[in-house]
Amino acid sequence: MEEQTEMVGRAFVDHYYHLFDNDRSSIGTLYQPGSMLSFEGQKLMGSEDISAKLNALPFGQCRHAISTIDSQPSSFVGGIIVFVSGSIQLLGEDHPLRFSQMFHLIPTVEGSFFVQNDIFRLNYG
Repeated sequence: MEEQTEMVGRAFVDHYYHLFDNDRSSIGTLYQPGSMLSFEGQKLMGSEDISAKLNALPFGQCRHAISTIDSQPSSFVGGIIVFVSGSIQLLGEDHPLRFSQMFHLIPTVEGSFFVQNDIFRLNYG
């Protein structure tokens, strides 16, 4: 069970940041109407508002470099909590920005997962 949780967490992280870096306009498909995002303290609800926020960020191209991925089963049957740390390199910037992000993944009847909760913070200091 633990190995599967780690495998799903890693596969999700690879997919999420690939979409974010290469096809951000489609990232909203990972969320549902009841999904929630806290982005640097701003709270958003629903796939449309979340997608609008992520697509309106003041930078275009970026590259995520993942340092750590920690995954645990959640109390929701089949759910997974994923905690990610890493850095974002913005186009034209010399220094990457460090970040932490947490996802709560919920299984779908189709056999995949959607993001129920997403918390993102830049790490300063």
